[in-house]
Amino acid sequence: MASSLTKDSADTSSEKTFFGHPRGLATLFMTEMWERFSFYGMKALLLVYLLSGGPDAKEGGLGGGIGMDEKTAIAIFSIYVSMVYLLAMPGGWLGDRVWGPRKTVTIAAVTIMAGHVILALPGETTFYAGLALVAIGSGLLKANISTMVGQLYTDANDPRRDGGFTIFYMGINAGAFFAPLAIGTVGQKVNWHLGFAMAAVGMGIGLVVFLLGSKNLNPVSSVVPKPLSAEERTSWLRKVALCVAIVGVFYTAVGLAGMFTKAWATIPLTLIGLIVPTFVLLRIKRDKDLSAGEQSKMTGYIWFFVAAAAFWMIYDQGASTVQSFGETKASGSMLGFEFPSSWYQSLNPLFIMCLAPVMAWVWMWLNRKGKEPSTVGKFAMALFIIAVSFFFFLIPLGMAASGQSVSPMWLVGIYLIHTVGELCLSPVGLSVTTKMAPAKYASQMMGVWFLAVTAGDSITSLLSDPALFGVNLNGTGAVAIEATLAALAGVAVFMYRKKVKVLMGDVR
Repeated sequence: MASSLTKDSADTSSEKTFFGHPRGLATLFMTEMWERFSFYGMKALLLVYLLSGGPDAKEGGLGGGIGMDEKTAIAIFSIYVSMVYLLAMPGGWLGDRVWGPRKTVTIAAVTIMAGHVILALPGETTFYAGLALVAIGSGLLKANISTMVGQLYTDANDPRRDGGFTIFYMGINAGAFFAPLAIGTVGQKVNWHLGFAMAAVGMGIGLVVFLLGSKNLNPVSSVVPKPLSAEERTSWLRKVALCVAIVGVFYTAVGLAGMFTKAWATIPLTLIGLIVPTFVLLRIKRDKDLSAGEQSKMTGYIWFFVAAAAFWMIYDQGASTVQSFGETKASGSMLGFEFPSSWYQSLNPLFIMCLAPVMAWVWMWLNRKGKEPSTVGKFAMALFIIAVSFFFFLIPLGMAASGQSVSPMWLVGIYLIHTVGELCLSPVGLSVTTKMAPAKYASQMMGVWFLAVTAGDSITSLLSDPALFGVNLNGTGAVAIEATLAALAGVAVFMYRKKVKVLMGDVR
């Protein structure tokens, strides 16, 4: 019989805990695990579903998808991912100013589940509606559930805090690992829409767990930290209504004129993904209330932001460009065992769970020897490593050019290299963001960090969209150029590391 997930605290208190942590961590762990199960399961299916039935679909693969060409599919996929991370910022704002974290997460879960239910219905129009709801819900949930984890530890110096977040992130990777194996298999081998329905069920389980376990959360999670005044609420409602009306009238006119194409949606969304991060960074940088030290740190932070955007631009192609190659050019079997291409998306969370403790130990070992790379050095390393992954990608691309199916192990190698690069940049980037954030923007800077993903994926969409540049991102030329640019970006960061360190002030 399995032991309970809760156990008695080590102290004299009779309060039950979750591996020594507040019991609410179990609720948030399970909620996040099931939400990530639904998110990554759908994400693993998305690219191949967009390709299915189209000119670039795998021969003999399951039909019934959207039938896009590869360039359009990659553009749509990239826009979706960029919008998820872009919406994390207004999601955090709604939690802080309107609903409070707990209510925002509940609304987010319902929105995500509704999106997956709609994706489970046939039809291209319903598909886009469902995709939009999943993106909105994911953006609402992303910042607020992490906030509630922090709220479980009422003492800012509670030594369990870091361990609690580590357990929480294990839930993320556990959900991300199992999702492609379950949802991907059903979606690619049985029925696409049944796979999307499984994602809805996963989010539904997460919602039930959250509602039943909410009594174990800190009551402050139901409080709106800084509620809008009546005047502010009226002002915001007017602004939103005006924007919706303008967009509605414009697109209605375009539709009635018979001019509407996908480009009318993809191009504005792509540009928004680039304009918003630029605007937010400039607005903070130009704030006259910031001290000279804070201004200097923000100038230094722009280096990290641009480097991160370049990194995520290539990294996120693991679920689009590389996934497409795995679907159409790689063998669908290994050692006599057949598997769907969506399984490739389980490799990254598996590698993270295996390598994260190793990388943490390596940094500590180097630190004891006085040789741990600086934050700037780690960012340069991440860019070099992600460049290596695409230089490595050139080998199977060349092999596939002759028409042969390449071994899946080539893709395993790409995802392994991606993960090593991620572990050099992602945790370090989160940490340096909190350290360099101006006091005035302390709660907003995590959303700014996520905007680097938005910018990177928007560039991918910009390049791939047939209505814009229409670059074949699976071509050897494009892959070689991206790898070279990432390597040059790594060189630039390394060459200017001393200047950036000066701008960082006392942050290391």
